[in-house]
Amino acid sequence: MRNKLSLLSLLFVVLIGYSQDSYKLSEESVLTISGTSTMHDWTVAASGMQGSMSYGKKIVNLALKVPVSNIKSERGAAMDKKMHGALKSEQHPEISFNFKDITENSSVAINGGLTIAGVEQVVGLPSKITAMDKGHRIQGEYKITLQDYGMKAPTAMFGQIVVGDTVTVKYDLVFVKE
Repeated sequence: MRNKLSLLSLLFVVLIGYSQDSYKLSEESVLTISGTSTMHDWTVAASGMQGSMSYGKKIVNLALKVPVSNIKSERGAAMDKKMHGALKSEQHPEISFNFKDITENSSVAINGGLTIAGVEQVVGLPSKITAMDKGHRIQGEYKITLQDYGMKAPTAMFGQIVVGDTVTVKYDLVFVKE
């Protein structure tokens, strides 16, 4: 009987050590994409993102979805239409990230599959993870080459304005306890 109680106590301690909490992406999260063109630099912002995270002693799982139609510029509908076309929004209406693992050396990288325009690439997103009162904040930036995702750089004015092939995604993601 005593051995059974000891075994149950040990199992309880082990399970507590592996407990994890669930979080959802807060509306205060921000994701921007910046790039260049032959005419000017530009930035667009995403809204309506959805995400979830499981966190124990570190991230156990993380998923993020960004509706392409909710990525907008301040320059108006014409730029949005060209950008959504480059992202192949009709065939692939969302951008997603699905967690694989986390690498912690001198810096932290959240590794997983990033799917843009229907093409998935395994990436390591350099990130700063900060504990907050009600959750966790993940901040960082990552450069993406459009060609790696099978996209052509958008053009305007009969090819006179061409978007650069590399863009920078900046993320400030706030996950709050469910």
